[in-house]
Amino acid sequence: MTGRQWLALSLWCVLGTAVAGRAAAQGVAQAPHGALAFAEQQKRIDKLGTGAADGSPPPRVAASAWADTIPKDNELSPARVALGRRLFFETRLSADGTVACATCHDVSRGFADQRPVSEGIRGQLGRRNAPTVMNATFFTSQFWDGRAPLLEDQAKLPIVNPIEMGMPSGDAAVANIAADASYTKMFQDAYGSAPNYADVGRAIASYERTLVFLDAPFDRWRDGDAKAMSADAVKGFALFQGKARCVSCHPINEASPIGSDNRFHNIGVSARHQDFEALAKRALDELAKSGDPEHAIDRLALETDMSELGRFVVTRNRSDIGAFKTQQLRNVGLTAPYMHDGSMQTLWDVVDHYNRGGEANPYLDGGIEPLALSAPEIDQLVAFLFALTDVRFAEQNRKIEAAQRARAKTTRPFRDEALAQRKQIPFEERIRGVQK
Repeated sequence: MTGRQWLALSLWCVLGTAVAGRAAAQGVAQAPHGALAFAEQQKRIDKLGTGAADGSPPPRVAASAWADTIPKDNELSPARVALGRRLFFETRLSADGTVACATCHDVSRGFADQRPVSEGIRGQLGRRNAPTVMNATFFTSQFWDGRAPLLEDQAKLPIVNPIEMGMPSGDAAVANIAADASYTKMFQDAYGSAPNYADVGRAIASYERTLVFLDAPFDRWRDGDAKAMSADAVKGFALFQGKARCVSCHPINEASPIGSDNRFHNIGVSARHQDFEALAKRALDELAKSGDPEHAIDRLALETDMSELGRFVVTRNRSDIGAFKTQQLRNVGLTAPYMHDGSMQTLWDVVDHYNRGGEANPYLDGGIEPLALSAPEIDQLVAFLFALTDVRFAEQNRKIEAAQRARAKTTRPFRDEALAQRKQIPFEERIRGVQK
């Protein structure tokens, strides 16, 4: 990150602290690092309701597609889900006893943290935005760069990452809870064994598989309720499938209900401020020196500028430089700021970015090009995106949409009509730069 970006991020954090202070003054109980108090989070989760703990497929999801999301060695059961839920809120899994999964995946913030990047032990900041864990089971890999193949793998890495939960090892994390007799019983009931790190990951993954939220106005409209979506959202869906070309990377159907192709694309976000070639060389040097590739990749992703290389750090394939996983569109209204670095504050910013054709760079995905969307079409497309939020979050979604709309009327940092309407071609600017 550049100095200017760190300054902006620091200012954002100061603002976030001020907002948290106001929330505390208004009587809203909080956990460390600004999360809603865990007891209150659990009350809200109980009120929302979650998926079945016995492994039954959620509504609108094909049974075969649902079965593919659950490993054969970790079938869902009530005992495993109960253990996973407790571990999800367990701060003893962190080195200073202040961070749990629920810190960065807060139900009141769309099971994310609504921050550009997340805060771990001792107030340390990472380099990536925390995606929501809602519907995460439908991804075929985890994290922005896909470095974890399963939820079971993803659940364990933050615990031992130095700036997230900071435990020196998985065994050390288990030791913090193993003396608790109630945990001994829960692990025995769930997995027939004493507490161990592999089952910590399995249990948390089991709980996260119940966090399925797929009952949105869009789904009800698709089921035949003509009034479930606004007229603008209906037009936005037509744009989504057609002129805006969103469906190319964000398919939404019974087999792929979350709106992600589960692939990795360079859409130019990192290209605004990074020298990819220099970063790639540094990453290869770092990885060559490491005797522990898994944790080396995790460190580069969260602690260094090499985070901006995305999938390349995992595959070391040049075609993956600056490429990040296609995120889901479900409940996207709740999870701003957007992109891997949290650099976009509104869905209008996101659509503006795509409308201008991303950010030109040598590794830009071939499918990214100017869209020539008009201002009304952008509004319609955004209306559709907000219609993808589960109805259980309807009031929160409405408030966020109104706030984003108000911001978009005055602040559109990624809007560029000349590029969007092809009045200017990106290579023309590069040629001018060479000529100068």
